[in-house]
Amino acid sequence: MKIKCLVIKCLLTIVRIYQKSDRFLHLLVGMPSYDKYLEYMKKYHPDKIPKSQKDFFKEAMDKKYGVGSNKC
Repeated sequence: MKIKCLVIKCLLTIVRIYQKSDRFLHLLVGMPSYDKYLEYMKKYHPDKIPKSQKDFFKEAMDKKYGVGSNKC
């Protein structure tokens, strides 16, 4: 029984780390957090519909690398 509980705790810890890793990895490569964007929109612009996650990251990539620019 103790081993089963230990295994479950380990698995839950791994799941939590995985769930938070995307936020860390986005910060590592300079990408903004969609979760933070949603929190911001809810707090400061509750009357507006937030962008979809796809649109949010497309816009972030366009801002970072420029649309149609010749950046390497």
